[in-house]
Amino acid sequence: MRPRRSLRAKGDAAVSAARETVAWASRILAYYGHGDLTLGHVSIRAADRVYMKRKGVGLEEVVPADVQIFDLDGRKMDGDGGVHLEVPLHTEVYKARPDVGAVIHTHPLWSLALGAVETPLRYLAHDALLFPDGLGIFEETSDLITNVETGGAVAQALGSRRAVLMRNHGVLIVGRTVGWAVLAALALERAVHLQSVAGSLGTLVPIPDRGVPALHASKYREEFIEEYWEYWLRCLRRAGLNDGMPARPRERRSRGG
Repeated sequence: MRPRRSLRAKGDAAVSAARETVAWASRILAYYGHGDLTLGHVSIRAADRVYMKRKGVGLEEVVPADVQIFDLDGRKMDGDGGVHLEVPLHTEVYKARPDVGAVIHTHPLWSLALGAVETPLRYLAHDALLFPDGLGIFEETSDLITNVETGGAVAQALGSRRAVLMRNHGVLIVGRTVGWAVLAALALERAVHLQSVAGSLGTLVPIPDRGVPALHASKYREEFIEEYWEYWLRCLRRAGLNDGMPARPRERRSRGG
């Protein structure tokens, strides 16, 4: 009986850690300007389950108890509260991209603005270098993505990239882990903001395309993600935005996904 209890305890701990991860990631995104009322969501994939916040709470309000669990067909397996209509947006991306461990869909100002014009993202500084394959564009609809057909179409527009602009709607960003996905979401906002400011000052002078791969490899390394995640958590604590979240000893387990 002991092995069974041990395995169950490990399973319970993994579920708790996954829920904490989604809550922390949601708050980080809100802190950096991705909040929009109770809209927007981040999910992580753990084995064949998807963890995502419930409907009705803003990104900055999410606590672990707000995180629901779904299977890859979008059926809710656990969790209280209403379900976001755009669950298929997440599950269809996971089905199409086995390499993806986290999905973010938000409506941040600068990325939303870039999705409302024909201007491409330019490589002006390190933030844009996180997208060496550019950005996908989804133009089929500006409405909510509520079924597997349109969810699959978004996944197709994303392709093998890190991000896809959803025309006049928002942005969808993916990462191998939630740390990478959050970094990409924040970097894209900064990159577009910089591009807008630089364009107002004069003619843009981007980094030559031939230099992008090497600079990308230099500036974005796996060992940096842990450091960035811990920094984001410190920012939340200093700002008093960790209310309702676990005590500091558990925070180290919240970066996975």
